[in-house]
Amino acid sequence: MLETILSPWPWYVAGPLIGLTVPILLIIGNKSFGISSSLRHACAACIPANIPFFKYDWKKEVWNLFFVTGILTGGFAAAYFLANPNPVEVHPKLAEELNTYGITDFSSMIPQQLFTFANLLTLKGFLMIVVGGFVVGFGTRYAGGCTSGHAIMGLSTLQWPSLVATCCFMIGGFITANLILPLILKL
Repeated sequence: MLETILSPWPWYVAGPLIGLTVPILLIIGNKSFGISSSLRHACAACIPANIPFFKYDWKKEVWNLFFVTGILTGGFAAAYFLANPNPVEVHPKLAEELNTYGITDFSSMIPQQLFTFANLLTLKGFLMIVVGGFVVGFGTRYAGGCTSGHAIMGLSTLQWPSLVATCCFMIGGFITANLILPLILKL
């Protein structure tokens, strides 16, 4: 049993399990799945400012805060108790390409040559961590939701804006991964 939990699950198991959250949330309480809205709920609960965007009954959405807390707790528990001691398996062609950018350490899920506090003070680190985080946050707000909300919940309920947003997420991801990221990694 423990071996099943410790090994990665294939997409045809994990995908449907994630997808089943949509009908379960709809059946249980007519709730919409999405993660980015929880930040708005947390700000509305914690910031007693007179900002119109945060003036709503956030207590109706407190379930979302518990849901995200569960995701974070589960992630930390999995990383701490179920961590795989073996290096991350990277396709040899990808490892060869990353090696040209100076990325050689595949001992964890995050390349140590890129994401460290010391790297934050470099142009490459600042672009990837700070500017990248801002662009993701701005895009999430501009699109009216995150990838999980649009691609999982929005598409399953046949919402046209979610199809447009998901297509834009994918195009942006392809452009970033193939054109912008190589330029940043060369810095």
